[in-house]
This record gives sequence, structure tokens and C-alpha cells, in this order.
Amino acid sequence: MAADPLTRAIDAGTPLVVLSPHLDDAVLSCGALMAFAAGRTSVRVATFFTEAGAPPYTFSGRHYLRLSGRSDAEFLYRERRAEDEEVLRRLGVEGMHLGLTDGLFRRKPTLPGRHRQWLRRALPERSHVYPTYRLHVATGRISRYDSGTLDRARAVLETLASTPWTVLLAPSGVGRHVDHVLVRTAAELSPHRVVYYSDFPYNQQHRLDPRFVERNGLAGMEWSRGLAGKAALVRGYRSQADALFPGGRIPEVPEVYLLAGGPPADGNGTGGASWPS
Repeated sequence: MAADPLTRAIDAGTPLVVLSPHLDDAVLSCGALMAFAAGRTSVRVATFFTEAGAPPYTFSGRHYLRLSGRSDAEFLYRERRAEDEEVLRRLGVEGMHLGLTDGLFRRKPTLPGRHRQWLRRALPERSHVYPTYRLHVATGRISRYDSGTLDRARAVLETLASTPWTVLLAPSGVGRHVDHVLVRTAAELSPHRVVYYSDFPYNQQHRLDPRFVERNGLAGMEWSRGLAGKAALVRGYRSQADALFPGGRIPEVPEVYLLAGGPPADGNGTGGASWPS
């Protein structure tokens, strides 16, 4: 039986760059594929949103910190960066932290003025690009105050493809987290070859945006090799795993990838895909 398109690309030595919005997304969604590819070809993980802002935090920011069992966001993100470095080292892949601020902590450009500083302290939501998680971060709508972040993400993408045949693996934005959608948008605007991954564990509750699938002519394929070892990698993100998987059970489900060409993917990102050789 002929190998699937991703296996063919890896076996041919095609460099892979996994675009990870946050400090766990690449392993959550692509850990089994990366474990297979490591040692067969060049694999790099480029993580975009690796920093937190200083206090005062919004209510949503404070809630996230409570879920993580931390009170200081900058301390938490130092911990998360160290976790990511450890897990990627175990995987045998290269990682890079790009230093953009997480959407939950991104602030609007500010003007000097004592009254503005007072308002920022008294009502942090007024100074943040995405004031709340549910009504802003989780809607998938990129704020007009965030155009500079999108520009920086697009500029970074142009530096990541080491060869013209490099494949970028980008989030498909399942779950509508704005940081995932922002990285997806930068990838859509890139001239490089892109494969999209279905964002886990969000794809266990949410479906793909059919408009995104249609405009890119995407079809889905499942990756099931190496899943047994993936849970141990995910647990390496100790500050996040308990909140993501209450009860400690990490479901062993195939990873889903979306490639251009072939019949359309269904709402879960699967379907009879074919990728031209």
C-alpha cells in the first residue's frame, strides 16, 4: 500500500516546521507525527505566544492563573517555557520561542498620561486587546488593535522556511482561540507549502470552520502511529495538563492533518485525502 503524503514527505527528508501558538500546542496536536519524523528529517517547533504581560491582569487572566495554581503570570510563563524545552528535547526536535505576548495578556498601544495609568490599574480590561476570554479570546475574531501582532507573525514565517520545499504545519483554529486563528491566518497568507493540523483537545468538542476548509481546498487524513507514547509527552507540560485533562485521562485519538487536494474534509477534519506527490 502506498505511503500517505506526510510519510512520503518525511521519508524524502522534507524539513518540517510546526507553528505552535502556545507552549504545548505543537505536542498536543502533532506529538505523534513529530516523534516519527525526528531523526528522519529536520523538525523545528516555532512557538509564537511565549510571554505574559505584567499586572494588573484582567478577570479572565486572573481566572486562568488560578486554574494553573499560580498567581504571577511572568513566573508561570518562565515555567511553561522550561517545560516546553524539556519535552522537545525528549522528542529530539529543535524548538524556538518567538517572544510574542499571549492573547490573554496583550495590551493595546498606550498613550502617556496619569489618568490613563490610573484607569489601567482600576479597570485592566480597558487596556487589553482581548478583555475577556469568552467574549473576545474565544471568538476567533482578530481585534483591530492586533494588526501589528499579525504583521509580526507573518514576518517571522518568512524566516522559518529553510528551503523552498519546507512544509509548515499550522493550526486550523478549531476552538476559535484568537491566537490559533492569528497563526492560521499568517500561514494562509504565506507563499510556503502549508499542512494544517486539527487543534487537540479542542477538536474533541468543536468542529472545523467549513469556510476555512473550502477556501483552501483541504482534505483530512488521520495519523495513528506512535499515539501510545504521546500522553507521556503531554504530561510533561505539568502546569497545563491537569486543567486541560481533568481527572488525568488523556484520550488516545488519531492526529488529524488537512492538506490541499482531494475530496473535502468533514466537520471533524477527516475524509479521504490525497496530496499530490
